[in-house]
Amino acid sequence: MDLLIKGGQVVDGTGAAPICADVAVIDGRISEIGQIDTPPETDCLDATGLLVGPGLIDIHSHSDYTLLVDPRAISSIYQGVTLEVIGNCGHGCAPIGDPDLSRSNIYGCQKADVIDWRTMEQYFQRLEANPPAVNVLSLVPNGLLRLAVCQQVDRPSTSKELRRMKKLLSECLDQGAFGFSTGLEYGPEVACPEQEIVELCKVVAESGGLYATHTRNRYGKANETIAEAIRTATAAKVGLQISHIQVVARLAKDGAAAMAGALSQVDRARQEGLDIGFDMHTRLFGTTNLRTALPSWMLRGDTDAIAARLSDLKIRRELKRQPNFLRSLAQDNWTKIVVIQCNAHPEFSRKTIAEIAELRGTDPMDAIYDMLLDEVDNIHHLMIMAMMYHAEENRIAFDDPACMVGSDATALAPDGPLAERTFHGAYTWASWFFNHFVRKTNALKPEEALRRLTSLPASRLGLTDRGILRQGACADLAIFDPALFSERGTTYEPNQTAVGMVHVVVNGVVTMKDGHLTGKRGGKVIRNS
Repeated sequence: MDLLIKGGQVVDGTGAAPICADVAVIDGRISEIGQIDTPPETDCLDATGLLVGPGLIDIHSHSDYTLLVDPRAISSIYQGVTLEVIGNCGHGCAPIGDPDLSRSNIYGCQKADVIDWRTMEQYFQRLEANPPAVNVLSLVPNGLLRLAVCQQVDRPSTSKELRRMKKLLSECLDQGAFGFSTGLEYGPEVACPEQEIVELCKVVAESGGLYATHTRNRYGKANETIAEAIRTATAAKVGLQISHIQVVARLAKDGAAAMAGALSQVDRARQEGLDIGFDMHTRLFGTTNLRTALPSWMLRGDTDAIAARLSDLKIRRELKRQPNFLRSLAQDNWTKIVVIQCNAHPEFSRKTIAEIAELRGTDPMDAIYDMLLDEVDNIHHLMIMAMMYHAEENRIAFDDPACMVGSDATALAPDGPLAERTFHGAYTWASWFFNHFVRKTNALKPEEALRRLTSLPASRLGLTDRGILRQGACADLAIFDPALFSERGTTYEPNQTAVGMVHVVVNGVVTMKDGHLTGKRGGKVIRNS
């Protein structure tokens, strides 16, 4: 016996009520659950008064690059997260064609950072060279596929390009990716037609993979948003995961009705035989880059080339006539869009675009172009919050037993190379979910909250040995005080670790003990066989 967890209330992840039991671990797997005598010289974790559950699974993470920068994943470990699903929303780290072109589609990648891999397998090897604290599995991001093959992404792909994309997608899946993701509101994919996605999803279906989509969202077309995703998956005969489904609430005047309608569409699709799931993030706002106000062609070339375009008044007039993701979030109400931090102009931090435009005496779009120009050396670093969601609308989806929960954020750390980085939700998503729905509102029992965070996403991914506590399963464990587990991060002070997590075990490696990091990391890259 390598490890024994003594005296806890075991919650197996299935939704079953807790039982008082010990958990033994041998060679990274659970060997026994029950009343177990302690052998001499066995490492023990005291779980008295604590819940012992499966490690939490982040079904929607963007930690692709930050795990290379700092593999400790402190924001995740303090919440008991032991597995992150990356490659979401068409963003990720592989495959790479032109590194400079791909950089804008990698969350957290800075201008000076070196991208020295190209394939999915090479990226996995980079992760494994300095193993992360959490397990990782990846989807293939459509944005990088299009940038690698088409380069000119403001149009549909040609038939020749589509064949190359399908081949490249197949190679990534063969190298262990679990599926494919789209981000149909983002620059590299906004011109991507439905049939193109269908053809790519057929490749995914052949591998038994999953299709996760950040849907194509248009105001006034909430029903069509979900309908397109369902049509695509049905035509390709592929499993579908609708990412952060709450987005439909911002596409209609009656957000609650739009949310209820989306869930009805999901239920009907299930009844008709489609393998479909959905997830939610836990914020009342969306977070993205300010540069989503620009089409992809504006970001080509070096810094001088980008700055020249941003300074060109003729180009600005042309841009103002074009739709863009940021404008679709604002819906012409620029009080909804808040700049999180602007290094070039600290006085603009935490102000709305409307306020910044008034201070500068200009219109909102010019205020955006000016900020991007002033931050052109780190144009991908400037982040915004879009205040667009309401708790009562989100609750409609959270109340559905099929609702999964994800961070929609990057793993971070309050010290080290990521200390100054911020991505809302990183430190709070799982701890807020448990705190809010178990303790504050009594909407869920602890065992049901854990099911949503463990076995439900594991089954969605086809993982039979994670997300559940049973003999033979991988020893990924979150051991915490259910009366204390909660978030500390706030909207404007987000980089604060959660509290209440006591021990965390990843593949049998004790990563947190008695509320403190051990310095050991047991994470693995999980490849789809």
